[in-house]
Amino acid sequence: MIVATIFRMNTVAKPQGCTNFRLRSLARQVSRHYDAEVVKSGLKTTQYSLLSHVLHLGPIRPVDLAKEMGVEASTLTRNLKPMVAAGWLTQGDGPDARSRLVAITDDGRKKRSEAQRHWRAAQEKLNDLLGIERVLALHQMVDESIALLQDSEEPAEGEFDE
Repeated sequence: MIVATIFRMNTVAKPQGCTNFRLRSLARQVSRHYDAEVVKSGLKTTQYSLLSHVLHLGPIRPVDLAKEMGVEASTLTRNLKPMVAAGWLTQGDGPDARSRLVAITDDGRKKRSEAQRHWRAAQEKLNDLLGIERVLALHQMVDESIALLQDSEEPAEGEFDE
């Protein structure tokens, strides 16, 4: 297990180097690992994620989908266009004249299923490369860190707790 604190001569050792740089480097390497496998399905990992979110949450308003995925609305709009053009997603009328709903098509379900097999292969290979214990510890540390950082965030100007 990973030791959270290292003691040297009665003092706590401080991290060396930039945490942001290290995390970004790890994220890039992990992304390349998944990208190399998922691309065999003809999708990018971002497209696989989009199909997965719509499958599980849809039909869904684009604004709600963007929030669930943690992306800007403009980014989602750009990412939806090729998915709709490929026939994997649709954008149809919502409950009122001003709203739209994103839904997955049968072809989108098939494409996601194909990509999921490649995603699983990437996941299993990563588990083998890093070891299950390290992956579990990494997941725990990431989840705890996200929660701590979210708890410490101050609301943006104009946001209020109700």
